[in-house]
Amino acid sequence: MSICLECRSANVLAAHLRSRTSLTQAIQLLHRRRRIVNTSALLLSAATLTILTTVPTLAQQTTGTPGSPGATTTIDGKYLPPPPPKFGGEINLQADQSKPYWQPQVVPPKGAPNVLLIMTDDQGYGVSGTFGGVIPTPAMDRIANAGLRYTQIHSTSLCSPSRAALITGRNHHSVGFGIISEQSTGYPGYDSVIGPDNATIGNILKQNGYATSWFGKNHNTPSYQISAAGPFEQWPSGMGFDYFYGFMGGETDQWNPWLYQNTTQIFPFTGKPDYNLITDMADEAISHMRKLNASAPDKPFLVYYVPGGSHSPHQPKKEWSDKFKGKFDMGWNAMREQIFANQKRLGVIPANAQLTPWPDELPKWDTLSADEKKLFARQAEVFAGYTAYTDHEIGRVIQAVEDMGKLDNTLIIYISGDNGTSAEGTTRGTFNQYTAYNGILDLPIAEQMKHYDAWGSATTYPHMSVAWSWAFDTPFKWTKQVASHFGGTRQGMAISWPARIKDAGGIRTQFHHFIDIVPTILEAAGIPAPLMVNGIAQKPIEGVSMAYTFDKANANAPSTRTTQYFEMFANRALYHDGWIATTTPPAPPWLLGTVKLPTDIVNGYKWELYNLTEDYSEYNDLAATRPDKLRELQELFLVEATKYNVLPLDNSVLQRVVTPRPSATAGRSTFDYSGELSGVPYSDAPDILNKSYTITAEVDVPQNGGDGMIVTMGGRFGGYGLYLLKGKPVFTYNFLDLERFRWEGQQALTPGKHIIAFDFKYDGPGFGKGGTGVLKVDDKDVATNTLLHTAPFLLTIDETFDVGVDSRTSVDDKDYQLPFRLEGKLNKLTFKLGPVQLTADEQRAIQHARASATHN
Repeated sequence: MSICLECRSANVLAAHLRSRTSLTQAIQLLHRRRRIVNTSALLLSAATLTILTTVPTLAQQTTGTPGSPGATTTIDGKYLPPPPPKFGGEINLQADQSKPYWQPQVVPPKGAPNVLLIMTDDQGYGVSGTFGGVIPTPAMDRIANAGLRYTQIHSTSLCSPSRAALITGRNHHSVGFGIISEQSTGYPGYDSVIGPDNATIGNILKQNGYATSWFGKNHNTPSYQISAAGPFEQWPSGMGFDYFYGFMGGETDQWNPWLYQNTTQIFPFTGKPDYNLITDMADEAISHMRKLNASAPDKPFLVYYVPGGSHSPHQPKKEWSDKFKGKFDMGWNAMREQIFANQKRLGVIPANAQLTPWPDELPKWDTLSADEKKLFARQAEVFAGYTAYTDHEIGRVIQAVEDMGKLDNTLIIYISGDNGTSAEGTTRGTFNQYTAYNGILDLPIAEQMKHYDAWGSATTYPHMSVAWSWAFDTPFKWTKQVASHFGGTRQGMAISWPARIKDAGGIRTQFHHFIDIVPTILEAAGIPAPLMVNGIAQKPIEGVSMAYTFDKANANAPSTRTTQYFEMFANRALYHDGWIATTTPPAPPWLLGTVKLPTDIVNGYKWELYNLTEDYSEYNDLAATRPDKLRELQELFLVEATKYNVLPLDNSVLQRVVTPRPSATAGRSTFDYSGELSGVPYSDAPDILNKSYTITAEVDVPQNGGDGMIVTMGGRFGGYGLYLLKGKPVFTYNFLDLERFRWEGQQALTPGKHIIAFDFKYDGPGFGKGGTGVLKVDDKDVATNTLLHTAPFLLTIDETFDVGVDSRTSVDDKDYQLPFRLEGKLNKLTFKLGPVQLTADEQRAIQHARASATHN
């Protein structure tokens, strides 16, 4: 309890509460008696003390240590943690005349299930074989065949917003995740902060006696807090998860991941050429569950298992890609027809559902050249291999639960994707996703074919053509990022719980949303949503339980969710009682915000209207014939938007990337380092984009020449490095693995002290311009070269800023092997940054973004 008072004060206060004396009067009385040290602290926690006068519920049990008085005591689970009980033993002058007492342990209600919450990444409704896709997903089939398939489950259309909704039971704007953290803008619905008044399912179950763990992707920590400096309140360990093993941010290289164990960066791939994170994550989860079972077999667990598959980069082990060789030669249009037929056969879409039209913006397969067909088919083979590989490893985790004898009383929720299939690979796909992130949207086919044989390996960071993504969202329109249509928000989901769900293989069609998962878990566990957690009053859970659908008698019951809004990048929709109104996206997501969008967001968008009771796939637009219904839903959207922090609407993309936000580097132009430093995130490193800069290193070179890294940011898929190679100074700028620009001194450095500098003059104004660099040793020019272009927006996502060592991937594999540690001594490293050089239009865009971020 976060209050400071004597035990007698609590007893007096409780007595006054029981006698219906007002809370204020009771506190004033205690204050007059000088029994309270901090009145304000007592006021803040007074709600917690109502436990003393509340009629107990059967929310949870407190079990005493064997031999202590009182085996079990029922307590109220609405206030977490419960107040500590008074000492129940006896204390006399000697131990042999006294009676010990142990504090009781909180455990869930008897019979509360284990919970295995699984979600894959960037998989739309038509991806998994379980929901009609052409990619086998036997692990998901297992859950569906033992339990239930759900055909109307919805995400938010984007990664971290969906995940925030999933683990809090509240709408994504309600918990600050109206957008990914990297684009947060400082409004309550968009600050990427899950506050302490929105306790996660991890925190709730942990304080009700569960062992909680999180494996895989964490995209719910503010991007400016991902460093050794913390704070760690919004890391998994601060959100109620006892153990975390995974990566921070939206994606990571599966061969060389940026990986954390709790809050410590780790490198389990070192020295393991066959390493892949998808397998490693399953191994770690299985090991952790076994340790829990050996240590406390009766303690239930929550395992939140969220691998990176099938988000880019698509990087399965080769044997998984090989399984699909030739399987996609029929092309995306024929595949779409096949998926649609499979879905009807399985009953996961209604018999009268219609396949939505193919978009004019995307080419039909028959119009492609032979090389295009070959490349695009390979892209799909690797994506399919990645998806199947991910499901296989999930299957190992599920099997481990059965091997421990716990499958019968384990609630398994398996969701295929946190949004629709990703369109971020552009219309042609890419061997390196960073090219698309930097506005290169049309890589030549010939350039990509150079990477055909290596596609998906450690030397590529690939994504597929958006035409495949659209087809994998069958039968719907649109893709990831588009919240207005089900191509962006409809997910396949299967739930099993053998002890409770008896309608094995059943199908459920009720309309639900990710926010309904938390209340479903809580009802299954017999645990109430808390009113207060750690002394903080909680915002209400906004989801509704789906547990009613577990009973066969309720197979066709009306949905308990009657209204749900959707919004992302100002594309929006409102569902109500079987109808949905949606905006038409003014630009496709695969253009990544590079085109002009309507400035009048409220009135400048076209709207569509669908009757979902008759039109499952949003095929027949009724906006022209039912303007009254459309107007009703448009007005209801504004009501919901006001209620859940959706406003202000914002359709910008790139502007939000450059929006100022809290940062350890904000306003700094000089950075000093010394010695060895590894693992500094991109957000905390010197930002060299779109500006002039100078890097100066003071080094002691040993007798052998002193090879090794001085400083690097990024790696194989984009970045730079200043290093010594065979005693010679080298600076390499890796432009997105498309070109490498190199500066190298002609002479090896003599042993002793030297000053190595790289001075770069930017050819601005404008994003991504080139410039001239000069490499110097002891103030003498040793190499000059010109960069034709630089990365305009993003140098890396999952690589770090390292000083004195390179430990992940190298900026040039031909130069050195990892880890590349500096053999000499780095006495001082200094970055001096010039001002950002942008055009007047670009400056205005940033100023607008800055004003938007601070106008609250």
